[in-house]
Amino acid sequence: MALEKLVIVGNGMAPGRMLEHLFEQAPGRYDVTIFNAEPRVNYDRIMLSPVLSGEKSFDDIVIHNDGWYETHNVTLHRGARVTGIDRAAKTVTSANGITAPYDRLVIATGSSPFIIPVPGHQLEGVLAYRDLDDVEAMQRYASFRGNAVVIGGGLLGLEAAAGLHMQGMKVTVIHLMPTLMERQLDTAAGYLLQKELEGRGIDIRCGANTKAILGEDRVIAVELDDGTVIDADMVVMAVGIRPSTALAREAGLEVSRGIVCDAQLRTSDPAISAIGECVEVDGRVYGLVAPLYTMAKILAADLAGTPVENFLHAETPTKLKVTGVNLYSVGDFAEGDDREEVVLRDAARGTYKRVIVKDDRIIGAVLYGDVADGGWYNELLRKGECVRDLRETLIFGQAFQNAGNSDPLAAVASLADDAEICGCNGVCKGAITGAIKDKGLSTLDEVRAHTKASASCGTCTNLVESLMALTLGDSFDASAPKAMCGCTHLPHGDVRRLIKVNALKSIPAVMQELEWTTSGGCAKCRPALNYYLLADWPGEYVDDNQSRFINERVHANIQKDGTYSVIPRMWGGMTNSLELRAIADVVDKFAIPTVHVTGGQRIDLLGVKKEDLPGVWADLNKAGMVSGHAYGKSLRTVKTCVGTNWCRMGTQDSTGLGVALEKFLWGSWTPHKVKLAVSGCPRNCAEATCKDIGIVCVDSGYEVHYAGAAGIHIQGTTRLTTVETEDEVMEITAAMMQMYREQGFYLERIYKWADRVGHDTIRAQILDNPDTRRAYYDRFVFSQRFSQTDPWSERVSGKDKHEFKPMADLSSPDRSSSSMEPAE
Repeated sequence: MALEKLVIVGNGMAPGRMLEHLFEQAPGRYDVTIFNAEPRVNYDRIMLSPVLSGEKSFDDIVIHNDGWYETHNVTLHRGARVTGIDRAAKTVTSANGITAPYDRLVIATGSSPFIIPVPGHQLEGVLAYRDLDDVEAMQRYASFRGNAVVIGGGLLGLEAAAGLHMQGMKVTVIHLMPTLMERQLDTAAGYLLQKELEGRGIDIRCGANTKAILGEDRVIAVELDDGTVIDADMVVMAVGIRPSTALAREAGLEVSRGIVCDAQLRTSDPAISAIGECVEVDGRVYGLVAPLYTMAKILAADLAGTPVENFLHAETPTKLKVTGVNLYSVGDFAEGDDREEVVLRDAARGTYKRVIVKDDRIIGAVLYGDVADGGWYNELLRKGECVRDLRETLIFGQAFQNAGNSDPLAAVASLADDAEICGCNGVCKGAITGAIKDKGLSTLDEVRAHTKASASCGTCTNLVESLMALTLGDSFDASAPKAMCGCTHLPHGDVRRLIKVNALKSIPAVMQELEWTTSGGCAKCRPALNYYLLADWPGEYVDDNQSRFINERVHANIQKDGTYSVIPRMWGGMTNSLELRAIADVVDKFAIPTVHVTGGQRIDLLGVKKEDLPGVWADLNKAGMVSGHAYGKSLRTVKTCVGTNWCRMGTQDSTGLGVALEKFLWGSWTPHKVKLAVSGCPRNCAEATCKDIGIVCVDSGYEVHYAGAAGIHIQGTTRLTTVETEDEVMEITAAMMQMYREQGFYLERIYKWADRVGHDTIRAQILDNPDTRRAYYDRFVFSQRFSQTDPWSERVSGKDKHEFKPMADLSSPDRSSSSMEPAE
């Protein structure tokens, strides 16, 4: 029997979740084809804010990877925007000429950002904030620091502002209304939010209206109605969205604010359904993910031919996805004579709680600072329960009910099975506890993998862990080390220990002796094992190139368009005319489109074709330049200032020491990237006090610092000691690097390692015990014998040459088998 043809226009979160339900309910019923306007797989748009801020990467937010589509026999057309629907012929056609027939069609075109048509809105540097392309554009601007103006103080605008601020930009938010997020927050909570963001260094201008965006070819400033001019290198428009209905309208479907659908998500054409932000049901459109996931369940059931529920409107809580800001609102919190409010303020703690009651039932709640009871208030609202008997203690939360029983597990236990736990993914209590029991789940990662609860923004993690404790009892320990991946029950620490204890010297040996549950591991454990074996058995273990990520396999950073960036090493940030001429010649010879000076005192060549990499490296090698390892979990840079060579304030030769350190340390693989800096005086021009290891030169010698961070996480270094000589600096630095190499978990930065093992432990082994320090130093020196080989030079000589051959062009109609090279 031929499969029915299901075509989906759009590849967002809602159709992705719908397909998950459909494949569970009716596997093998449909031949599925997806047209995605974006050139990529499905990802979690909720998590774009952490990607913008640098807290997550794109890979972290992918929902369905390539393997998922292959497993379910889904044809995914990437970068294929559908331009027409022929309802008579039952076909859709994309802008790049692909036509596909359908028996059932699902439109999931989402929404489009609203761009205020003020003068200058079309200038270069004016961006929206809707998808990964927008995020990557913002990150490019943020790499130059500078000034950003965000127009719109709603949920999306504030997330953009916080992300850009974390990336180092000076951010101003312009908001037309008197308070922030006025659709989700009342005036009091809006005030607290503004106070918090201003305390972080974000300039907030409420009651401000944009008159024009200034500039000739690109943005230079924003002018307000009152004549104020704000400098801007980038402007982000975040003032609202509109359902994308053009395709449906052109096809003759009924369209109002959105694509008009009935309660089963069917359009005016019975063969066509719609889902997501483009949909209008009962006059309402939706922009939050929880109702979209409800749509996914209903539409999947309809497509599977199983009983279908009606889509009903429900109030959806709002949470702000900005690190450190706890905010929750739900329902109707407008003032009125027919309702009463219960308010609790705690100025010392910076918390605010307001619950709105009408006819003895909660109709809305706004929480700031302390949001633990948000789910409980939402549950009472959703069920319309009478709160007359709770009136006196209602504002104090669930823990103060039942005669003051404050046991958090008792509060969770009292929730009904249909109580929503994870609003991002629409997961209820019963689904979580059922999965724990039925599938034998025992870790948070397992629960996330099977139910998706707390897998997005993570704010419900405590609730999920409480449910696990309630279901599993004493066998659950939330603080217990997590398994390094799904292939083993062992955490990183145990794996590292057992590799040494059992003298395991290959990945197959580790997997066999430590009883891996998969045949070949996964993308999480193989890179980690490869690093642990390299670090533990220098000279014996041979690096497994295929267990590395693509950047480390090809020794360059892959970019969004499939090209690569190349950063040659410049010792201590120093260069000369020969190297600069070589770089310029390479840029011209290989038509490299972008040359960028990095914050680490290096030159970045962006847009190099993969097949050109060996040629680029060969020419740079001829000028004496080696790989900067900007792609690797290794020593990246040693940043310096000019020190006593040129600076009137310099106390020591910071440049010479930085060069010596980099030439000593380069090539060493580490659990995560490592950056150093040497400042010539306490004025700290090289920014040594936010590096993994930093040296600050002083009159009496050299201060040694460690465990700083200036990226996703920002913190100053911890001062270890002051020494008198460069030799002491070299020994202490190498010893600390080796201690980190031997004890750090894969992808654990130095500051996280230091917090985990304890600063007292580091001080005891590196500072207080000279013999232990020297042993670390000697092991580091030994390992460097096998590490300081330029990978560029090796690849120029032919190593791994298969990585750099272009793939055969299979798109040409006149190709023949003789044009393809035999496999090696």
